[in-house]
Amino acid sequence: MLKFYYNPVSANVRRVWVALLEKQIPFEPILVNLDGDQFDNNFTAVNSLQRVPVIVDNGFRIIESLAILDYLEAKYPTRSLMPNDPENIAIVRMVEMVAVNELQLAMLLLTRPLVGLDVDNQKLDAAKERVISVMQFYENMLEKHSYFVGEELTLADIVAGTLLPSLYLFGFSLDPYHRLKAWLERLAIRESWQQTTPQPEVVEAALPNIRKILERRS
Repeated sequence: MLKFYYNPVSANVRRVWVALLEKQIPFEPILVNLDGDQFDNNFTAVNSLQRVPVIVDNGFRIIESLAILDYLEAKYPTRSLMPNDPENIAIVRMVEMVAVNELQLAMLLLTRPLVGLDVDNQKLDAAKERVISVMQFYENMLEKHSYFVGEELTLADIVAGTLLPSLYLFGFSLDPYHRLKAWLERLAIRESWQQTTPQPEVVEAALPNIRKILERRS
């Protein structure tokens, strides 16, 4: 059975977790606590970069969430989370890359003051502006559809949709973005979202460990 190394507060983990559930792929969950388990020799042997998620499928190990998603889609094509049309494939990739390269990086910077770490105010303001730009970009892309690609959930929705709900932690409101807000509400009622959404107290308890991780990356 596929082994899934995870921690519930990680957005990178959650996008893989949602995909596994949506595709109904059986897996063995292996919790990696972020209070030091990631530096344990046993886990370092699984991923020398010492971070989650990781999957091991029939002895084949994959790290990095987007690579894992591509593998799952190719290895387990039913239920498909990637369209076949070239334009729709491009939409999925655009949404994914904007989420990872723009939104997630800005959110990491905004997390620093949340956990008591210093950050340059100018960089903080730039990160906030970047988040607003991404929200407007996604608002425009949704148009009149239920999801980014028509009426079917794709990897685009999973990658972006597991990041955006955390914006409330940084004081952002989704009220001006009606399509985006409705889209997130639509995702929130899916069973895969409900199973993987971390409880607020779990996130709160994880903040000291998140601080240590960000300090190591400084």
